[in-house]
Amino acid sequence: MGADFGYRGKRLGLPEQGPGAVSPLGRRFGAIFVDWALCMLIAYGLFARGDQQAAGNWALGVFLVLSVLTVGTIGCTPGKRLLRIKVVAEDGGRLGFGRVLVRSVLLCLVIPALVWDRDGRGLHDRLARTVQIRI
Repeated sequence: MGADFGYRGKRLGLPEQGPGAVSPLGRRFGAIFVDWALCMLIAYGLFARGDQQAAGNWALGVFLVLSVLTVGTIGCTPGKRLLRIKVVAEDGGRLGFGRVLVRSVLLCLVIPALVWDRDGRGLHDRLARTVQIRI
């Protein structure tokens, strides 16, 4: 039923499977879970002083800083690295600071990350012109 749009990443010129292919959604959810858990630990240990509510608030700021610094320098967060995912520009190049910042802020807003296109990219990736690939 419906039109056949091909595999995820075909419009971007990416392979169907293997290294360089669009990362599966399950892996990306796993990576963000690992990153969020790490940010919660950092926030709880360094900023919240035992207050779980404050830890959740601080964790969002820690997540933003973690995302901007790690994606901007090595192309992946610790969770993405663990699950073998990398964030690259649509043309395959490195990301500039502005694009990384836009992507990270939109990711922190959550809603853009829940709106996907047929390539499996969230709105935050589309607006920053990035794609998450397997490494």
